[in-house]
Amino acid sequence: MPRPALSRRARLGATTVAAVVAGTAVFGIGQATAEHSVPRTDKEIPNLTQVQDKIKAYYGDTVTADGEHYASPQSNYARQVRGIEAKARTYLSKALARHSKDGKQARPAIVLDMDDTTLLTYNYELQVGFHFTPESQDKYLANTDMDPVFGMDRLVNWAHDKGAEVFFITGRKEAQRDWSVRNLKNVGYGVPLDRTHVYLKDKEHPPAYLPCGATCTTVEYKSGTRKHIESLGYNIVANFGDQYSDLNGGAGDRTFKLPNPMYFLP
Repeated sequence: MPRPALSRRARLGATTVAAVVAGTAVFGIGQATAEHSVPRTDKEIPNLTQVQDKIKAYYGDTVTADGEHYASPQSNYARQVRGIEAKARTYLSKALARHSKDGKQARPAIVLDMDDTTLLTYNYELQVGFHFTPESQDKYLANTDMDPVFGMDRLVNWAHDKGAEVFFITGRKEAQRDWSVRNLKNVGYGVPLDRTHVYLKDKEHPPAYLPCGATCTTVEYKSGTRKHIESLGYNIVANFGDQYSDLNGGAGDRTFKLPNPMYFLP
C-alpha cells in the first residue's frame, strides 16, 4: 500500500497468481497458462468467492465478538512466515558476525517493507472486502494499529541488537508518516523510527537521489532508496518484502520474500 486503483475483481484475480507463487495453490487444474494468459473459457478463471475462502483459511480467519477479523498465529500463513524468519535469522547471524570480523567500513543494515512485511494488513483487507481505496486506508491507519507480522518484530529487534541498522521503505504516502511510526512503536518495533530510518513515498517533494522523481515505479523508488542508504555508508545485508517489486532492482546482499496472496503490486 498505497496501491494502484485496481477493482476488487482485478485485485483478487492477481491474488490467484500470488497464492500459487506463495505455495498455496488455489485451483491448479484448468487455470490459464503463460501460453494463453487471457482465459479462453470460464473454467480457467477461479471462482472469486472460493478464492476469498481459501485466503481466509490460509490466514486462519478469526472473528471477534464485535465482528473484527484477525489472522491466527496457528495458521498456515503464520507457519510459513516463521519458516522464512528462521532462515533469515540463521543467515543474519553469520552475515553480521562476518561483517564485524572483516572490519568493513560500511555498517551492516537490513531494509524492510511495511505492509504485510512488518505490519499485517489482514484485518483492514477484510474490513474493506479486499477493495483498497486511499480514503479507507487513511481512515484505518489514523485510528487503528495493525498487528505485527507474526514474529517480525522479534526478528527486527534481534537484528538491531546484533548490530544491524534498520530501515523501512514503504509505498505509503508521506502524509501517513505519523500514523505509520505510531503503529510500529505501539506493536513493539524497538528501533529508530525517525526520518532517516523510515522512508515514505513523497510525490509532492520527491528526493533528489531519485532521478525518476514523482513518476517512480515501485521498483525504481525502492531500489533507488536502497542505493541512497548504501551511499550513506551502509551495506544492506538483507532486504525483506512481500512483493517482488519490494526486492527487485539490486542494492542488497540477499532478499527474503514474505507470503501475501491478498494483492499484487507490480
